[in-house]
Amino acid sequence: MGVMESMKELLNYFVSSREEIISLLVEHIELTVLALLTAILIGVPLGILISYIRPASKPVLAFANIVQAVPSMALLGLAIPVFGIGMKPAIFLVVIYSLLPIIKNTYAGLMNINEQMLEAAEGIGLTKSQILFKVRLPMALPVIMTGVRISAVSAVGLMTLAAYVGGGGLGYLVFSGIRTVSNVMILAGAIPACILALLVDRVFAAIETIVTPVSLLEGKNKDEKRRRKKREIYVIVTAVALMVALLVTSLFQTKKTADIRIASMDFTENEIFAYMLAESIERELGLEVETTPDLGAGSVCMSSIQSNEIDGYVDYTGTLYVNILKNPASSDVDQVYQDSVKGMKEQFGLDVLNSLNVNNTYTLSTTKEMAEKYGLKTISDLKSLPQPVTICSTLAFMNREDGLLGVEKKYGISFDKKGVDGSARYTALMNEEGQVIDAYSTDGLLKKFDLAVLEDDAGVFPPYYAVPVFREEIMEKYPEIREITEQLASVLSTDVMAGLNYLVDEEGQKPQNVAHEFLEENLPEYARK
Repeated sequence: MGVMESMKELLNYFVSSREEIISLLVEHIELTVLALLTAILIGVPLGILISYIRPASKPVLAFANIVQAVPSMALLGLAIPVFGIGMKPAIFLVVIYSLLPIIKNTYAGLMNINEQMLEAAEGIGLTKSQILFKVRLPMALPVIMTGVRISAVSAVGLMTLAAYVGGGGLGYLVFSGIRTVSNVMILAGAIPACILALLVDRVFAAIETIVTPVSLLEGKNKDEKRRRKKREIYVIVTAVALMVALLVTSLFQTKKTADIRIASMDFTENEIFAYMLAESIERELGLEVETTPDLGAGSVCMSSIQSNEIDGYVDYTGTLYVNILKNPASSDVDQVYQDSVKGMKEQFGLDVLNSLNVNNTYTLSTTKEMAEKYGLKTISDLKSLPQPVTICSTLAFMNREDGLLGVEKKYGISFDKKGVDGSARYTALMNEEGQVIDAYSTDGLLKKFDLAVLEDDAGVFPPYYAVPVFREEIMEKYPEIREITEQLASVLSTDVMAGLNYLVDEEGQKPQNVAHEFLEENLPEYARK
């Protein structure tokens, strides 16, 4: 019964979100095609080159192997400062990872041509270029296509990382599902990606068959082999027709030039903030605002606004004060805010606007069963547990002076640390793989999993009030944005934000819809058409 209900819920999600899923699928295909074509245009000529210049083969293949060994997320992070955000770093990542199979198979295919065949070609007077295009490449094509086929299938999966840097694609649903512990959303992104990978594999298998000489194909006789080739041609023609239709549809979609570009970090609350800001600015000022959700961690947003890839985002005073401006942690709310405003302006030319009245500071949380069993109400009470205390912590919290490092120093508690990013740490806690987790005070998942929040009785965690951050050029051009953020602050609070996060994390509502409905209910002047 549980399986049937899950299937029904998944089907309902596909039906209700079909337009979004189709749009993300088209983006995914476009990105994958661009990356694969680029990899082919680089990899095949490089494979041909090293087949003629033998000494170059070892360093080229060694370099391609080394790049393959670099973790994909690390390579993506290194690409952001160079390419910015969006499709460029994602395409770069997939191109780099696709090169090795293409280069290797091109080289292997050209190097394994029968020597007697090459001697015969030379004997009848063919030049080197004629031998390459009339003998070597036709004979090597099946092997080359095998490499391209491997790269194409892996490219579909790798391209899900594009969503991490605002590049779009089906990864957006996967990351959103992981963040909100929604298996339905994860499957809504993963299933189309899986089907797309299978279709890509089938298309390239057909191409592989077509480019293989009839004499090398499996089959009883030549007629059967020719019929097989014709069938594969139909498969390719159908695939090309569908591809062209999707691309043409995409090209004819009207894309407006945005006046302001707002991004969000990769968690629910920040995404809701981004949509609130975007919708309020659009309605009040009549501007076109482009919203890039789930851009990544705060460091990615900060890097993007410095490189003018985005114009604004919502950050937190504690992060600005400690992480970016490198000040020691402080619990003085006014000092943290004022110093953050001054420091960001002087060091980065960024305007920090008024607080949105939401303090999303760190907390340590545990299950209510654990809290009742050991009488845990404050972080100090963790000393009563057998040491070390097992914590499933995000990597950022684990390595921060205003995070776990500060807790260990000030409270004198020893922790057995398990680095678990995102919502997975909640699942780990419920599976009794840890005793406590770090969380944000407004997390909707705290309510979803009915956890006990431990009081920071020693005051380790600084205030983390949400504050919009904009480039000063934007604020000079549109000073009215400051008034808009003040209006938002007048109707927001930490408890209100926790409730909005719950609507997304537990009830499965879309952040954009939650933001829109909140504005309509609380700021009706912004709801005018």
